[in-house]
Amino acid sequence: MSNDDLLSLDNFPDLGSLSDQELKELIDELTKQEMEISYRRRILHGKIDILRAELVNRLRKRHDGGQEVISGQDVKRLTEILAGRAAEERPGGA
Repeated sequence: MSNDDLLSLDNFPDLGSLSDQELKELIDELTKQEMEISYRRRILHGKIDILRAELVNRLRKRHDGGQEVISGQDVKRLTEILAGRAAEERPGGA
């Protein structure tokens, strides 16, 4: 059985049939995958933080310039999202 077969989430192995060495290898491989996913998650969170900071700066500039920060259209769209109607209006409902 290959490591890919052992690591499939839909086909988790019968742990009783694995040797000690296979269990250790499986643990090592899953730990490696978890570290890679965690790293990717931290990168994504950093990008999200940068984007949010940019949005806040833009909204602050609008507000300081006397412009509306949130329009009536923004409120309407938020109401639709909160009411669950946004997904229904998109093609395919997604």
